Amino acid sequence: MRVVALVLMLFVITLAKEVPFTQEDRDRIRNVELKVERLEEGQKHLQKQIEELKRDTQRQFDELRTFLYWGFGILFGGMGILIGFVIWDRRTAVEPVARKIKEIEEGEEKLEKVMKKLAKRDPEIEKILKEEGLA
Repeated sequence: MRVVALVLMLFVITLAKEVPFTQEDRDRIRNVELKVERLEEGQKHLQKQIEELKRDTQRQFDELRTFLYWGFGILFGGMGILIGFVIWDRRTAVEPVARKIKEIEEGEEKLEKVMKKLAKRDPEIEKILKEEGLA
């Protein structure tokens, strides 16, 4: 048993010998460190670009919102002006017609009075007015 333990100890000692750290290994580690630094710098640069894109996108949305507000304001303002013009135009177009109708009604009333006066003198006219429902 001691022999087996001794053989195992010698075997472990021979395996545990130091692996030499060569210049090539150091260069590889340095290259890995440089790549990590470049990756970190690239990541920082990407973060900056993302922030700039966020600000630019927000600015564009703000400009679009402002444009839409102005556009709708002009559109609804124009519609209000158009409705006002239509109402004004209708009133000015109807007013002369209303005056003319009033004049015709007044003339009709005068004619009716004259006809009633004539009907008192002439029985034939009175008969015609009764037939038409005016006397």
